[in-house]
Amino acid sequence: MTGVQTCALPIFKDIIPNHVISTDLKDFPKEFQTEEFEGRSMLVKKLKMIPVECIVRGYITGSGWKSYKQDGTVCGIKLPEGLQESQKLPEPIFTPTTKASEGHDENISFEEVCNLIGNDLAQELRSKTIEVYSKCAKYAATKGVIIADTKFEFGLDENNNLVIGDEVLTPDSSRFWPANDYEVGKSQKSFDKQYLRDWIKSTGYDPEAGTPIPDEVIATTVSKYKEAYKLLTGKDF
Repeated sequence: MTGVQTCALPIFKDIIPNHVISTDLKDFPKEFQTEEFEGRSMLVKKLKMIPVECIVRGYITGSGWKSYKQDGTVCGIKLPEGLQESQKLPEPIFTPTTKASEGHDENISFEEVCNLIGNDLAQELRSKTIEVYSKCAKYAATKGVIIADTKFEFGLDENNNLVIGDEVLTPDSSRFWPANDYEVGKSQKSFDKQYLRDWIKSTGYDPEAGTPIPDEVIATTVSKYKEAYKLLTGKDF
């Protein structure tokens, strides 16, 4: 869903540089100026990626809601009492995870991020994560889309400057909710991969078994991604 990514990048170019150099085939090395790369590839900067998944939550949902119900916290951050499912948080919160090379990512505290990469870089990561989310969430709201939470990844360029990389604001990395159906106190309809997750959970589907996912499930997932793209960009995907 690189279309969502590239449409989002200009929105926050005043906050932090990104890894994209060009999506125009004529700017690619000669060996990549072929039809198979047209419209589905990017020329990007090589970065030294920071081993932290930078998750920011603007609403309480998913694993955050589950944690809050248990002890009133999300990833160790104490939240106000009396919040309801899917409620907007007073302020976006930074809830990082490890970027595991194998297995699942695990929640870590901000203090652990500081220990892992240093205090100054950790402070910059948290600040930029929340700033980019806040600006993009404000833009999405004008298009009828709520960005409940999202995930960013950052790296350092050859001059040791912080750069945002990987996917940005795609349905794979974000929870997109239709604003016109939003209602506090319950789970929300979504444009993201939550539909597919829910289908897998409800059917007991085993991804390791190699059984094909039904065509209608794939088609519904694709249609949700396309709808999010059209709402955010005003263009058909």
